[in-house]
Amino acid sequence: MRRNPFNDIEEMLDRVSRQVEEGMTAGGLQVPGSVPVDVADTGEEYVVTADLPGYETDDIDLTLSDGTLRLEANRTGEAEYAEGRYLRRERTETSASRRIRLPEPVDEEAVAAGFENGVLTVRLPKVSGSDDSKRIDIE
Repeated sequence: MRRNPFNDIEEMLDRVSRQVEEGMTAGGLQVPGSVPVDVADTGEEYVVTADLPGYETDDIDLTLSDGTLRLEANRTGEAEYAEGRYLRRERTETSASRRIRLPEPVDEEAVAAGFENGVLTVRLPKVSGSDDSKRIDIE
């Protein structure tokens, strides 16, 4: 008995549809070359955590402009293997990037970043409200 090729196509489309739905409910789809991030709002600050395994601190470029945090990471592979020759070479030049739009202004002078065990953490304190508030008496 011959298999119907349309059944295979329909199964594949169902599988892709499920993956898209799961990706959307998990907080978004992962785009190739995009850095997976978590963005938390603690009330006082935004904390952005990004997974960058295999990168060094010097490979990462962070900029903040017009309320958007831009993260770019570039790693170049070594041209030669010091202890012999390559039999397979898949870990060569790699780059990843991500732009994160922040919902509120942040204190650009107080932004701090740390990188440990392949995880980048950026702390972006929110701009505090004006102290020129006026108490309103209720009559």
